[in-house]
This record gives sequence, structure tokens and C-alpha cells, in this order.
Amino acid sequence: MRIVPFCVAVSSVLASPAFAHPVLGAGGSFDASLVHPFSGADHLIAITLVGTGSALIGGSARAVWPLTFLIAMLGGFLAASAGLQMGFVEAAISLSVVALGAFVAFEFRMPVMLGAAAVSLFAFFHGHAHGTEAASMLVPYVIGFTTATVALLLIGMAAGHWGRGAARRGLLRAAGVCAGLAGLLLLGGVA
Repeated sequence: MRIVPFCVAVSSVLASPAFAHPVLGAGGSFDASLVHPFSGADHLIAITLVGTGSALIGGSARAVWPLTFLIAMLGGFLAASAGLQMGFVEAAISLSVVALGAFVAFEFRMPVMLGAAAVSLFAFFHGHAHGTEAASMLVPYVIGFTTATVALLLIGMAAGHWGRGAARRGLLRAAGVCAGLAGLLLLGGVA
């Protein structure tokens, strides 16, 4: 399998410390929050995979999972903005990348609401990270990262829809494997 060495190389670059979350309170502007989900490998991969997984499952998951992600992410943001401190947010985000990669790689079929529960748990931690980073100007910050998240969810949904054919589905499954490896590398850097 030639894909494994490629995945390891790409994952190691994506999981480098340069993609870690910025210093607490360093963000706060619309621009910073709009860029963050695209510049952090953890958010980029996980959010895109939520969209991809929802499209692969199909049916009501196509709407429920992305909407659940958005709502729970905003809940995590509000919790962090209100002062809720949690010491394992980065580890939970890395685990979400591993789990979502596995969902796509192994094409896990699950009830829509069970998937929504998992997605909401992951999203809460992603939102908490955003809330911890926001220093001021909370409304522009929320608008920025919500806009970026919607864009990533739509990109993932388009990939999942594109990957419904047998040959293309193999590429999506390989992407899921790569994502899971990236998540493991991210998790290794959290400890």
C-alpha cells in the first residue's frame, strides 16, 4: 500500500507544532477567527470529515450532523467564554480527528441520532478551543469561525457526495485513514 507512507508524511507535517492553537486570548477579530479553522489541522480535518461522513450516511444525517456540529460548537464557545475551564480540550479535539477519520475509513453505519451525539461531543471541544482563544470582540469572532466552519462542512459534504461511486469511495476511505493517522500524531503532541 503506497498510501500509508504518503499519509504518514502528510500527517506529520499537518501535526507539527506550527498548527497548534494560539496563545490564550490571542484572537478576537473576525479575520483571525475566519482563518483559524483553515490553519489548524485539527479543525480543518475534523470539520471536513463531519460533512463527509454526513454525506456518506445520507438521509437526514446530511442535515442533522452539520447542524448539530454548529450548535454544539457554539455551545462550547459560550461555555469557554463564560469561564468554563477544561484541561483536556486539545486531547479531545485530537481524538475527534481519530474517531471521525475512522468513521469515514471504515464507513461506520450508525443511527443518525447516535452519530449526532458523537458529533456534538466533538464539536463542543472544538468550540471550547475557539472560546478560549477569543479575547474580545466576541461577535465578530463567532461570525468568523462559524462562517469558516460552514464552508468546511460544505466542502466535506461535497466530497462525500462526490465519493459515492465505488472507485471514489476508496479515495475517501484512504483519506479517512490519513485523517486518523494525523489525529494520532496530534494526540501524541498533546501529552
